[in-house]
Amino acid sequence: MHDDTSLTVGRVKRVLDERIRPAVHSASVPLTIEVNQLPGEPISPADGLALEFTPASVPSMWGPAWSTTWFKITGRVPAEWAGRRVEAVIDLGFDINMPGFQCEALVYRPDGSPVKSINPRNQWLPITEDAHGDEPVELYLEAAANPVLLDYHPFLPTQEGDIQTSSREPLYRTRRIDLAVFEQDVFELSLDLEVLFELQAELPATSPRRMQILQAMDDALDVLDLQRIVQTASDARARLAGVLAAPAEASAHRISAIGHAHIDSAWLWPVRETIRKVARTTSSMTTLIDEQPDFLYGMSSAQQYAWLKEHRPEVYARVKAAVAEGRFLPLGGMWVESDTVMPTGESLVRQFSYGQRFFEREFGIRSKGVWLPDSFGYSPALPQLMRRAGFEWFFTQKISWNQQNVFPHHSFLWEGIDGSQVFTHFPSMDTYNSQLSGMEVAKASRQFKENRVTSRSIAPVGWGDGGGGTTREMTGKAKRLENLEGSARVVWEHPDTFFDAARAELPNPAVWVGELYLELHRGTLTSQHATKALHRWAEHALVEAELWAATDAVRTGAAYPQAEFDRLWETVLLHEFHDILPGTSVAWVHREAVEVLTNVLSDAEDISVAARRSLAGEGDRELRFVPTSVGSGGRALGAGFVEAPAPASVMLSGEDGGWRLENELVSVLISADGLIVSAVDKTSGREAVAEGRPANLFQLHQDFPNMWDAWDIDKYYRNSVDDLTAVDSISASVVDGTASVVVTRSFSESTIEQTITLAPGQRTVLLRNDIDWNETEKLLKLAFPLDIQATHTEAETQFGYQSRVTHTNTSWEAAKFETSMHRFVLVREQDFGVALVNDSIYGYDTSREVSDDAVTTTVRLSLLRAPRFPDPDTDHGHHQIEIGFVVGADAAIATAEGIRLNSLPTLVRGAREVTPLVTVDGEGIVVSGVKLADDGSGDVIVRLYEALGRRAVGSLAADFEHSEIREVSLIEDALDDGRVGGELRLRPFEVRTLRIVR
Repeated sequence: MHDDTSLTVGRVKRVLDERIRPAVHSASVPLTIEVNQLPGEPISPADGLALEFTPASVPSMWGPAWSTTWFKITGRVPAEWAGRRVEAVIDLGFDINMPGFQCEALVYRPDGSPVKSINPRNQWLPITEDAHGDEPVELYLEAAANPVLLDYHPFLPTQEGDIQTSSREPLYRTRRIDLAVFEQDVFELSLDLEVLFELQAELPATSPRRMQILQAMDDALDVLDLQRIVQTASDARARLAGVLAAPAEASAHRISAIGHAHIDSAWLWPVRETIRKVARTTSSMTTLIDEQPDFLYGMSSAQQYAWLKEHRPEVYARVKAAVAEGRFLPLGGMWVESDTVMPTGESLVRQFSYGQRFFEREFGIRSKGVWLPDSFGYSPALPQLMRRAGFEWFFTQKISWNQQNVFPHHSFLWEGIDGSQVFTHFPSMDTYNSQLSGMEVAKASRQFKENRVTSRSIAPVGWGDGGGGTTREMTGKAKRLENLEGSARVVWEHPDTFFDAARAELPNPAVWVGELYLELHRGTLTSQHATKALHRWAEHALVEAELWAATDAVRTGAAYPQAEFDRLWETVLLHEFHDILPGTSVAWVHREAVEVLTNVLSDAEDISVAARRSLAGEGDRELRFVPTSVGSGGRALGAGFVEAPAPASVMLSGEDGGWRLENELVSVLISADGLIVSAVDKTSGREAVAEGRPANLFQLHQDFPNMWDAWDIDKYYRNSVDDLTAVDSISASVVDGTASVVVTRSFSESTIEQTITLAPGQRTVLLRNDIDWNETEKLLKLAFPLDIQATHTEAETQFGYQSRVTHTNTSWEAAKFETSMHRFVLVREQDFGVALVNDSIYGYDTSREVSDDAVTTTVRLSLLRAPRFPDPDTDHGHHQIEIGFVVGADAAIATAEGIRLNSLPTLVRGAREVTPLVTVDGEGIVVSGVKLADDGSGDVIVRLYEALGRRAVGSLAADFEHSEIREVSLIEDALDDGRVGGELRLRPFEVRTLRIVR
């Protein structure tokens, strides 16, 4: 009888690691190897199999960074292995244990059919289940020499993240390419011991169950002959049978497991490599589905299925067959697992519509829930959008990464800005890449916040981020954990089944209202400004192009370029992936993103230009086209033109060494050092700028977070700051009635040329900033100390705005020291406010200072960063950022000015007056999109929303022949209870989608 726990634990660990696992493959013989290292980009499998190969040996070096090497391996099964299961065992030189972050390969048969992938945790290939002996073996490996960029902290800057700067020296040395006999009993023994070893570590130190497990493991090792492991493995397993057969308690937590890989659509690898990662992972998962009858695998992102269909049709055929069998589960209903904080509302609508349309077209199914485990915070607009798109549930995990506050629920209702609610689940094991370890399984049960009323959680099981997926070791562990005393029960289950059961067990769930703010990764609102700016501009250009193309189609009968819109939208949606738009990918990804999004912007503008020319006809009349117009009364025009404004001018006068810019609405004083020291709303007489605290102040901070460079801004950055007040030059002028002051500044390694402009009839002071940015580990802010006693800021989000307090009463509020906006952030008292609008940025911070006679609310916009990992040259180069300082603003003015800055009018010469397709009356009602229906019917789709946070009444009128106006879902499905007609009654922030039937 053994009673020394530590000796047993040490004994089991060593025998497992050093004797049992290595004996899973017993006899082995080397295979013959030939190679062909490609000189350039990857080629198709058919071309790869047709290559000429040269002899190679093991060990040998191969693979400069990002290169592809094709291996041809041949051999014969030894005659003496007849009746045995034979596998190939391949080690390409794996030097870390995480799949997806270094070299990997996809294996093909001579006929081009895929076998499965090879990676550090999946080094085997099936050859034959029951060998006859002397069978020929011929396989081809498409091996990718992806460099190791993420292994441990610190994250060191590296040029390996772009093929244009990476080393050309081979990175990897082959270690083993053999045929081997697979020993089933040894494999099963390894899993028996692993499950029990991990389980006992989570049980109370002196519990009877733990003691029984320790004794059984000792007994098993006592009969295991370490020199005859294959021959004695079954005897050792027999000693463990009793403790493995003990059933779980009736009250045991239930874990709904789903195979998973969470393949990032780009991150520490370019998009072209993700395409191959998807093929590698899905080939392995379909193989595992064939071998494990209970196993279910889930994969999100219609984009990844589309890549398979286009680039690896032989793998896609296997996936499609497994989907039809209900074993391979399309999840999430989105084009990609996108960021949800920065995309516009129209972009999120298209994420859902393009994702669901693809799944329905290819597989005949729709996703019931949104699967988004790893995104960096979640907009409070999402619940409404999910529900109006037809989704019933939401799954994520990332909030468990909070730095400061532990989220209080795992299964709950999440309520958005309009009051919509969606049933939501966070996995209580705090991971979306579970290996079903004893620690994870115990944590799932121990941490589950709703244990009093329900007893189930989800476990996404498999290696992820860089792909890899579920292994046969994980499925073996799941089988043992299905009903095991001392453990939660594990069952493979569709997430839909889980959510149905969880909702039934939890009839009155807790409610979380507002954004799901991630207390981490705040720098993602600012990193890689060029990607963010081009994405913003492309979003707006596409919506504008749809409006003009729809108007042209209805007015003139022109063809509506739906296929081109599909191509452009799918490109934009891909770049909303949660490591592209947030700016957290390698340099290669962002270099390509800038190029691709520039082309999208150009193509969208070409569509608009062609449509406007078609509409206007040939002529000399100057037409001023505006895509959307929101006036102070809330009137919204779908499309049309307005005459150019009558000439006017702004007064410009020298004052106190600076200049005063003044029109009929505002009076602004610019100091000699280019700062805004006064901004008066002439209607109310209110001063916007805090006394003695100039606005438009650039501030530079050291920015070196504790860990995740491109991802994080840590709060201690605020402890020191440099105010950039030095001026190289300053000048003022009036051109065509508009006054401008141009200020140039140089600091550190960078320069800023800022043009401060006030136009006639405008209350917005426009700040155009041309920045040559060459800093390292710095953060550039633009500060506006305001003479406003604001308890909240109101920051635009999708189809509305979100309100955040300006104080830090609680740890939850203190954690929000960097927050998000879209086109505006508004700071106001009841009768006066200031808005800051922008054309390309998303991050800001707010602080309050109280003196004896005043409260100052300071808003600072985050302009640029300079982290060094994963892109060592992040944001280096030229940037143009436009900011509008709106003096005397409320929510309606802030919304209108934000739209105006991002959707500028266009002048076209033509002959014909062009009237809008639709007009909307109603204070606070904004049109977000006008397009033709996705189904090709020619019907006109109008999406609108209430923007001011209050109930709205209005109407929509269509200026073309139509039979009816009816409400449809966000993704244009018919609604059983859809309202009919042009009368509009909207709740605060409600989004409506209307189909005008032609």
